[in-house]
Amino acid sequence: MNPTVLLADADATEALARRLARSAPARAVVFLEGDLGAGKSTLARAWLRDLGVTGAIKSPTYTLVERYPLPSGEAVHLDLYRLAAAGELDFLGLDELAADASLWLVEWPERGQGGLPPPDLVITLAAEGTGRRAHLRAGTGAGQDWLARWGARPE
Repeated sequence: MNPTVLLADADATEALARRLARSAPARAVVFLEGDLGAGKSTLARAWLRDLGVTGAIKSPTYTLVERYPLPSGEAVHLDLYRLAAAGELDFLGLDELAADASLWLVEWPERGQGGLPPPDLVITLAAEGTGRRAHLRAGTGAGQDWLARWGARPE
């Protein structure tokens, strides 16, 4: 099951994020793919809000990593757009993140290829008319189970 969801506007993108946040496994790695302006950061912010993050949710465009405490551990939001090579991931302390993070939201994951944990879920966002299209694809067995649970849930 690799669903595609049409998102009419930012509200629909946020609703998708809430639905995914509520159906996610206890530990999850999510790759967010798409061109600039595709809605990756909108999706990530809404996801983090649904998990209880309060206060500013900053884009990690310049810091590369933002960390957020959650009741179930920690969420990390990475934006790898500015990486020149995957080897630069070594400076981000991913070993520590792997031990502490229950949720990884990774924008521009292709720039960290080989240095990231495997994704449970890959979400590819693309402009479609005045809205967006989100294609969801499982990357692991846990991701397949997640999408099966997600698909069985009402909107």
